[in-house]
Amino acid sequence: MMSTDINESILSETVKRDMEKARTSHMEYLEDMEVLSDSNIMEQVLSAIKNYDYNQYTEKDVRHALDKESRGQDEFAALLSPAADAFLEEMAEKATLETRKHFGNSVYLFTPLYISNYCENYCVYCGFNCHNKIKRARLDMEGIEREMAAIAKTGLEEILLLTGESRKMSDISYIGEACKIARKYFKMTGLEVYPMNSDEYAYLHQCGADYVTVFQETYNPDKYETLHLSGHKRIFPYRFYAQERALRGGMRGVAFAALLGLDDFRKDAFATGMHAYLLQRKYPHAEISFSCPRLRPIVNNDKINPMNVHERQLLQVMTAYRLFMPFAGMTISTRERAGFRDHVIGMAATKISAGVSTGIGSHAEDENRGDDQFEIADGRDVNQVIAAIRERGLQPVMNDYVFV
Repeated sequence: MMSTDINESILSETVKRDMEKARTSHMEYLEDMEVLSDSNIMEQVLSAIKNYDYNQYTEKDVRHALDKESRGQDEFAALLSPAADAFLEEMAEKATLETRKHFGNSVYLFTPLYISNYCENYCVYCGFNCHNKIKRARLDMEGIEREMAAIAKTGLEEILLLTGESRKMSDISYIGEACKIARKYFKMTGLEVYPMNSDEYAYLHQCGADYVTVFQETYNPDKYETLHLSGHKRIFPYRFYAQERALRGGMRGVAFAALLGLDDFRKDAFATGMHAYLLQRKYPHAEISFSCPRLRPIVNNDKINPMNVHERQLLQVMTAYRLFMPFAGMTISTRERAGFRDHVIGMAATKISAGVSTGIGSHAEDENRGDDQFEIADGRDVNQVIAAIRERGLQPVMNDYVFV
């Protein structure tokens, strides 16, 4: 089992001492950060995970949860407990029925496009972190258009734009111009960039962005502090409320995730589900979805690996999400091997990435301009993923939105 104190194996003593001197409180907002004073969802989620003791749940509790037609917080908690492991096959069967009921046999395809890997944060588990010695790059608008044109030729109609978290190297106007270009080639544009204020989300929505994905990484504030040593990302509550600010800025949808393996994966999955559930209740019109990433090795540190979250446990998390929030979308990324990804589409996952590179500028050119964020486990191209979807009797879908 991997130690959760991964930061201790990475940081030099000199760097740690320097960071201690300059460290800010991870729970206090910085001056440029918007505060949603009328929202208490974070307090509700933190209270829920503080009181969540998954070892108290028995097989009888899991049986009760599975027999219910709709499931609340307590049933969700039971489905994430160790006691539910004995029911995993039944959870998978029921999850498949829920997925087919609400999504039919459709599986949506997309690909991420990394346009910059400059980052101002010091997150010890991430290949982009500002102290990691990697090849940095940022695509200009011509480069972005070349990449998008190459991706569009594969038939994909949805793209997810990603940057490192650097406002200096990837400011709002830069991201906005990338969104405008994306609108020329794709029907759906998502963002996985640094958290921002609601007026900034509104601007990017006007530029063409449809939805926002934010990984909270871990919902344990104490652990979060030890993993995020500097930069805007260090501020836990500002990141937590990113999805709510995005919805207030007009985004149609938001996605939630914890990076499973950073801390207690059961509590992080429980917190992720509660975060999404509470926001859905507050904003019923919002399209809610989950991502289910596990920790992966990074450049200059291949020892980072989710040895304490195996595929069986990941499957439990995914099926619990589906049974708790049957209407929510769910993405399975190339962090996972091809066989596992093929297994969960149609069962719990409704969206799958294809033709993926986590480097900068690799779709239109032979080599990456900048290093990858993490290692991927499924390198199949779009046609290969489409074939795999069809082999399972499912329908690959590029887009289901009509713009008027």
